Amino acid sequence: MATEPLSQDETENRLRELPGWILEDGRLTRTYRLPSHRAAAALVVHVAAVQDELNHHSDLTLGYDTVALAVHTHDAGGAVTAKDFTLAHRVEELAPAHGAR
Repeated sequence: MATEPLSQDETENRLRELPGWILEDGRLTRTYRLPSHRAAAALVVHVAAVQDELNHHSDLTLGYDTVALAVHTHDAGGAVTAKDFTLAHRVEELAPAHGAR
C-alpha cells in the first residue's frame, strides 16, 4: 500500500518543528555545516544507518564540511509524507553529536 502525501498545510505545520529544513522542489531539504570533512563523512555514515533502519532513503550529498539531504517518498508519487518527517527528525537528533550546525 502506498503512503499518503501530506497536504500543503500539514507539511508547512510540520516544517515549523524542524528549523533549518525547507520544502524545495517538492522535497524536504537541509544542509548541515560540520567542523571537518571527517565529521561530515561520519554524519553521512550515521544517516545512512538510520535510513536503512527506517527503510526510507534520502539523497545525501557530502561536501568538504557539509552534508545536504533531500527527501521525498517515491511510493507516494514523489510527494512529501510522514516518512520524510520521521527521517528528518531522526537526523536532527543525531546531527549535533557530529558537530553539525
